[in-house]
Order: sequence, then C-alpha cells, then structure tokens
Amino acid sequence: MAILRRFYRGQPSPLVRHCVAGFAYSSVHLPEALLFAAVGPDFSLSPFFGCSGFRAKPDHRPLFPPMTLRLFNTLTGQAEEFVPIVPGHVRMYVCGMTIYDLCHMGHARMMMAFDVVYRWLQVLGYEVTYVRNITDIEDKIIRRAVERGITIRQLTDEMIAAMRQDIGAIGIEPPTHEPRATEYVPQMLSMIATLQDKGLAYQADNGDVNYAVRKFLGYGKLSGKSLDDLRAGERVAVADGKTDPLDFVLWKSAKPTEPDDAKWDSAYGPGRPGWHIECSAMSCAVLGERFDIHGGGMDLQFPHHENEIAQSEGALGHPFVNYWLHNGFLNVDNEKMSKSLGNFFTIRDVLGKFDGETLRFFMLRTHYRSPFNFSDAHLEDARSALRRLYTALDAVSLPGSGGGAAEQPVYAHAIDWTDPRASAFRDAMNDDFNTPGALAVLFEMVTDLNRTKSVETATLLRALGATLGVLQQSPQAFLQAGAALTEAEIQARIAARAQAKKDRDFAASDRIRDELAALGITLKDSAQGTTWVKA
Repeated sequence: MAILRRFYRGQPSPLVRHCVAGFAYSSVHLPEALLFAAVGPDFSLSPFFGCSGFRAKPDHRPLFPPMTLRLFNTLTGQAEEFVPIVPGHVRMYVCGMTIYDLCHMGHARMMMAFDVVYRWLQVLGYEVTYVRNITDIEDKIIRRAVERGITIRQLTDEMIAAMRQDIGAIGIEPPTHEPRATEYVPQMLSMIATLQDKGLAYQADNGDVNYAVRKFLGYGKLSGKSLDDLRAGERVAVADGKTDPLDFVLWKSAKPTEPDDAKWDSAYGPGRPGWHIECSAMSCAVLGERFDIHGGGMDLQFPHHENEIAQSEGALGHPFVNYWLHNGFLNVDNEKMSKSLGNFFTIRDVLGKFDGETLRFFMLRTHYRSPFNFSDAHLEDARSALRRLYTALDAVSLPGSGGGAAEQPVYAHAIDWTDPRASAFRDAMNDDFNTPGALAVLFEMVTDLNRTKSVETATLLRALGATLGVLQQSPQAFLQAGAALTEAEIQARIAARAQAKKDRDFAASDRIRDELAALGITLKDSAQGTTWVKA
C-alpha cells in the first residue's frame, strides 16, 4: 500500500493514477477502505452503465490490431497474451444454466462476466462465435416438472423464456449459439462409446456408464487437485456400481419412476446423459475439437470443468481448450448466498427494486475474477454514481440524446484510439478485462466534462461506455425514470410555478417547488427554462 500511495501522490496524470488504483482494487484485491486511505478521497470506483447492446460493425472496426489482450488462464495460473487458434476469429464456450427455476444473482454474475468478454473481443475486431449452453435435462428439472404436473419441455421452455427476459433487462446479449442438451444426446452417446473403446469408461452393474478417473493421467491439472488428495463426499457423489469413488457418471440408467420424457434409448439401455458429458459433446459439436476460450463460474472449476477435460481430451487425444476463464464467487453481505441463510435473490427480485442499468453498473464495478459482494447498500451507491454520470451528460447537448433511448447507436461515432483517454480505457480492458480500471478512466472524463461541457468528451464518453453496454439511455430518460407523477402532471405544476413567479407570488412558487421536492422531483432552472429530474 505504501508503494501505491507514493505512486498515486507522485507525478502521473489523474488518468494513470486512477487506473493504478483500479488495478489494485480489482487484481490485487485491496479493499476499498485501504484504497481510500492510500490514495485519498478523490479516488472513486464509481463510473457508469447502460443496457443497450454494443456490437462492433465491420465498417467501424478499431484502428489498432487485436494483438495486445492479456487474460488470466486458470489452466496455467498466470496472465497470458491471447492468441486465437484462427487469426481474427475467437471461439468461446461458457457453461450456461440448468434451467428449472428463475435465475439468481450468481447466474447474473457469471453471464455478465462473459458478456463483457464477448463485447470486448468484438471491439478488438475479432469475429466471435460465442456458445452458452442450456442444460434442459437433469435431476432437479425432472423433479420440478413432476411436482408441477407438466412435461420437462414445458418447464424448460418456460424457464428459458424467463431467463432471457431477466438477463435482457440488464443488457446481457444473446450468444451466437445456445444449444440445448436434449438436442445433442446422439453426440454424447458417441463420445461415451469412444471413451469406452479407449478403456476410460465402463458400464456398472446398475446400468450406469461411469468414467474411470484414475485412468486419465492428466486429471487434476485445471484445479490443482491430486488424485491422492481427493476424497469422496465434498463435491463428488458416491454411487453404487463405481469401481472408484472418484469416478463420475456419463450415462444414467433410467429408473422406473422417471417420466418417459427423461429417457433415451441407447446401447446401454434406456437412460439419460450425465451432466458433465453434455458440455464436452456440445462444445465439440458446435465449435470443433479445439477452441480458444472456455468459461464459467469458479464453482465449476472442480469437478465440472476438470471432468470436461478428462472426457474431451480422453476421447480426442489432445487438448481441447487453450484458455480457461473463471469468474469469482458471489457473496451477500460478505456471506455465501444460500436459501438456508435467507439471503437468496433471483434477478427478478432485484429488478423489482433497482433498474437493469443500475444492476449492470453495479456488477461492472468488480473485476470478473474478484469475489463479488452483493448488498442493497452497494446497489444504492451504484445508482447514485450512475446518476452522477448521467447528470454530467445531461448538461451537454448530443445528437440523439434527447427524449427516450439514443436515436442512433453510439458505435456509429468512431472512437479515436489515439486519444489518451481512449487509449487508457483500452489498456485497462486489455489487462484481463479490467472493468474497474476502465471505469476509472470514464470517471476521470466525467470530472473533465463537468468543467468543460465538451461535446467531444461527452461523445467519447458514451462511445467508450457503449463497449461495455453502458450509458446508452438518454440522460433525461434515465434521470426522470420512476417519478411519482406523470410528465403531464409535472409540466402543469411547472407552468403554474412559472405563472406564480411572473405574478411575483414567490410564496406560491416556492410551495410548488417544495411539493414537488417532497414527491422526489427536483426542478432545475436555467436560461432555457425549467427541467426536472427524479431525486
């Protein structure tokens, strides 16, 4: 911290100072309190967010080559320069939802993390094939469908629609492909047969087909766990018929009590795929035998992703992923989110209290690999910070910034990446998608914007924000959202106040202003007239 203090108090520009502080927060995990002590009260992790999707267009590609991105590879345990297998094309697979209920905030955290990755890769000029699967056959899905007296397909269709609605509200873009596990059962059976032919799988007496973990020499290389250290029970289910408690199920033999839509015919008898084999088969089918990036939550590193490696590399005979990315855990008020603790929140729960853009902004303030602490207090702080940014933009007249949403996509304004502010933003994002560092640059721009009211700065601010899916509403629409009165009612009172002032009835004028303030509506007088925002 002493080094950080000396650097921050030294000669570097405010942009560099905030980037260094943002890095210390996100990568070194220095607590905010220590950062404030080290760098002083002018440091802030509070910039901005919006929910309009950004896609780099072929005729608006940036002017710099996409060769400077570095990302943290869980497989090697270090940051590495990103080099795609096919120049100019990135293939990325992310483990998606097991879709039996509404998505919770942990799901939002994961999908948000890789939405940022997806967007930034496109900004760098890459063509991105992004696959995020849906698990639509699994024990919990079967139980929930039976409980509700509906088919598995009816349940999963309903939950998929709810998921898309909820994550759409926070600006998470749809992937290129969204394969459902039930559509790839033949590919799963083919991979299982290959593993059996290679001596890596066996059928147990109970009809299940299991993976023989100890026969795959590379098991544990992703999680760093050795076979001798692993113990059955923590996250490894022990079932009858396994020759080793570490073995896991590839094909589950059907039970008489299970519904018919949970069963597929196979050479092993009726049954259904195990969870782990789904992603191995789907990623190979959609992206090929080797692809660039595989992502998911930190909780999937072991055993799910470790088992994926064993399955895919066991069947293919070579590595199948070059870079493994994992997002950090979600905590609620510094405790693990859990239904038993009463601190479990769905995305829909949170959207009932906070708008989608505020929720997006809130999540972007934390680096994707860092633990993410969820609380209403943090959300309120995020909403206040976002209002500050929109308030700064509201003072500048920009094309397409009046009325509702922006009238034209912000990416239509080409970003000059030689601009020091854009360059600092790019450097932060190229440092393992360091959103806190990038937001620190944007926040510094707002400080300048408040002073200069520069159209150039405001335009660049919104264009950079667009790369993260932020600041895409008109400032007026955001600042007025959720008011207690309709626009017509407010305008009528503004007119009455103007008439009172004209009649020199200042007591009536003040009364109208105070009544509106009590309703959470703040009036702003200027030479151009009176406008309002929600307090």
